[in-house]
This record gives sequence, C-alpha cells and structure tokens, in this order.
Amino acid sequence: MDQIKIGKFIAECRKKQNLTQAELAEKFNITDRAVSKWERGLTMPDSSIMLELCCLLEISVNDLLSGEVVTMSNYDEKKEQILLDMIKQKEENDKKLLVLEIVIGIFSMIILLGFCFVTAFFSIPEWVKAILIIVGFVLGLVGMFFGIKIEQTAGYYECGKCGHKYVPTFNSVLWAIHFGRTRYMKCPHCHKRSYNKKVISK
Repeated sequence: MDQIKIGKFIAECRKKQNLTQAELAEKFNITDRAVSKWERGLTMPDSSIMLELCCLLEISVNDLLSGEVVTMSNYDEKKEQILLDMIKQKEENDKKLLVLEIVIGIFSMIILLGFCFVTAFFSIPEWVKAILIIVGFVLGLVGMFFGIKIEQTAGYYECGKCGHKYVPTFNSVLWAIHFGRTRYMKCPHCHKRSYNKKVISK
C-alpha cells in the first residue's frame, strides 16, 4: 500500500467534508497529530475506526486502501493489488518480528548470565544472591515466552511431508524438539509428524 498516496487521499476527502484535522480527530477521540500522521503517510488509521472513518468521509474501505475512488472498471484490479500489498506488508512485519525474537533471546541470555556471574564472583549476602538468581530466572522465562510467541505467530511452518504451510499452536511450538527454527511437529493437514521449517511466505 502506498501510504503517501493514502494520506493525501484522506486529506482531500477531509477537506471535501469541510473538516479540519482537529475536528476529524475529535470525532474519534484521537489527537490532531494522529490525523496529521495519516495525511503525511507516516501511519495508517487503526482498523477499529476505519469503517467509521470511511463512512464519515463518504468513501469505501477499498477506496481508502487504494488511495483513490475505485470505479467498477478497475475494482478487481485494485482489490488484487490491495491484497498483494497487505501480504507483502505482513511478510515485512514478520521478518522484523523474527529479528526481534533473536534480540529478545540474546538480551534474556545476557541478563541471566550476568546475574549468574554476579552471584558467582562477587562477595554479596546469600539472600541477595538468591534474589538475583530468581529475578534472572524469571526474566529469562519471560524473554523465552515472548520469543516463542513471536516465532509461533510470525510467518508459517512448512510441513516436511506434504508441504502444507500453517500457524501452529503455542503449545506445539513450546514442546517441539527443535534445531533453530525447525521444529518436529504434527501437521494439521496430513496429520504426520516431521521436521517443519519456518518460512515467511505462504
């Protein structure tokens, strides 16, 4: 999706309705800065208000996501382009999430090992050591939880038997034997267990 084009279109439609940025923002209980970001193509309107926004601007959601009024002659073409853009956007977001997973994992390990190092090599009271170990362990678990949650939802797993791509349950990912991002899981399509690898595209 061309956010710059969409932003200009929102501004154009707002002006047609004789609304200022502040007046439009007030109708959705947001700041005029948020509307300004839409119109500059920096952010998109939240999905929770998109239908109401389109109704107010007297356009369709398809018009909004296309950045122009879609006519019947180019409706199918625009619809397909929007779907392709959304898929591309999801893939880009999933890539960023998987990088974040690595960062979280490294950060969690540094914290855990740092706390262990402090308790092992510094002369501090036993109760302080116990607290540091507990805090380090808890932070490590929290980091692991968020890392696995990201890995579960970002992208897909591809079955090693039938090639089916799917998003597994959190428990499936958590308890699966794995090597990096390749996990031994049961495919929901062919119901066979195999090593399923993480992929971005479906």
